[in-house]
Amino acid sequence: MYVLLISIVVSLFIAMLFLNIYFRVRVFKVYRRLVEARVEFGAAHIFNKSKMESEIYPKYPAFQGDIEIFVRHMRYSIKMATVLIALITLFGAILMYYRDL
Repeated sequence: MYVLLISIVVSLFIAMLFLNIYFRVRVFKVYRRLVEARVEFGAAHIFNKSKMESEIYPKYPAFQGDIEIFVRHMRYSIKMATVLIALITLFGAILMYYRDL
């Protein structure tokens, strides 16, 4: 059981690493285009869709598609990282419990 839990934690950590690399590659392609076009928005815009639609899209209508892709990838990356960190923490806590038995 202990070896299985260790392998699960290690595989989750590796999954988080590959997920991070994958989204960095995907996000940086779009990010580079937005930076070259000098499109600027903050974290508040990423997490608040109505604020993004009212303030940023009218300001940069030609880059709305790139902005949407960037925001979607950022949100998904954050969600996946949160889930993986929670799973790693959970299995780590289980490992600590079984270590003492």
